[in-house]
Amino acid sequence: MISSNSRTLIFSSLPVAILALGLGAAPCRAQTTASGGTSFGSAIVNYFADWFPRVTQIQSEQPHWVTPVVTVTPRLEEEYRYDQSWQANRKGVATDNFGNGKGLELIPFQNIEIILGVPNWVAHNGAIKHGRDAATDGWADETFLVKYRILSANEENGNYILTAFMGFSAPTGDDGNSNRHGVFTPTIAGGKGFGDFDIQSTAGISLPDGGLQRLGMPVAWNTTLQYRVLHYFWPEFEVNYTWWPNGEREGQSQVFLTPGILVGRIPIHERLGLTFGFGYQVAVTRNPMYNHAAILTGRIPF
Repeated sequence: MISSNSRTLIFSSLPVAILALGLGAAPCRAQTTASGGTSFGSAIVNYFADWFPRVTQIQSEQPHWVTPVVTVTPRLEEEYRYDQSWQANRKGVATDNFGNGKGLELIPFQNIEIILGVPNWVAHNGAIKHGRDAATDGWADETFLVKYRILSANEENGNYILTAFMGFSAPTGDDGNSNRHGVFTPTIAGGKGFGDFDIQSTAGISLPDGGLQRLGMPVAWNTTLQYRVLHYFWPEFEVNYTWWPNGEREGQSQVFLTPGILVGRIPIHERLGLTFGFGYQVAVTRNPMYNHAAILTGRIPF
């Protein structure tokens, strides 16, 4: 049986291993040596020298929508993202989430994006305890996400995209904020645009490597409707649905309706830009995980 520390090390090494495989597979302008071979060092240098032109080419082959507030976009993005949410729970208890598990998003090679999540800090404004009177303010689990773009077309050639995700969550968080088990989350995502209007949707299931009676295997389905106004403004409406087929919440489901607006991408300098927005989640089903939440999001695409 794999220990918690070993499992954390394995999950933490996954993005590095994937990137290393990509470096070996990516086409580079490698220099020819005197013996007729190629210089591995030169291939690596050229790989990073070609990074931004390669990313531009990859992104030119997909729609140019903006990433929704909650729904993970099927598009491949290269940016740094920070979110913050304020949840209103039952019995007057509030939960503040700094970071929301977002972080660095990179496109290392064709059709692939890797998201290196930064563990979020969770602050509980209330008498929430875990275990033997342990305070639960602290870090949540480390997360990673790998996207593979299956097919796509930009606005001139069909305006659609289909992408597969694999999410990983390593049990690195503090007591009360950790799942205490690794969680794999396979997801399928797609989108279609119609002029200035687009629909983006994802469907996935969380598969823990233990603690099934507590965590269950929740199924999540998120759908976003967006409309572009005056080039930079993206009003949107999201439906965020989760159903628990087993676990502590077996048979329960929750639905959040999330109106929001995003502004972007505002150019700053050359490739550097700014996107920011706001959303407000409202639960419309009984016994949700929380009643409502305000969400701020900020991204620096590059």
